[in-house]
Amino acid sequence: MRISPTAVLVVVVFAVLLFGAKRLPDAARSLGRALRVLRAEVRAPHPDASATRQAPPSAEPAAMTIKAAPGDPGPARPVAAAEPDPASRG
Repeated sequence: MRISPTAVLVVVVFAVLLFGAKRLPDAARSLGRALRVLRAEVRAPHPDASATRQAPPSAEPAAMTIKAAPGDPGPARPVAAAEPDPASRG
């Protein structure tokens, strides 16, 4: 993507009008610092992200809930996760 000199001139004139000639260097410095901080944050791994991705799965199976069908008046009841029958392995 190529930027024409006219576009650069329009941006500079707009920046001078918006910030004023005296405050323009400070605004440019602040923008540069903000971009550096943003780049550093994007490149560095977040300490919480690695902990959540590498968390071991729970050893206990989660309890499942069976909900009543629309015509069934019975309440929902918790059901333990199915475990394999030791006698069927042999």
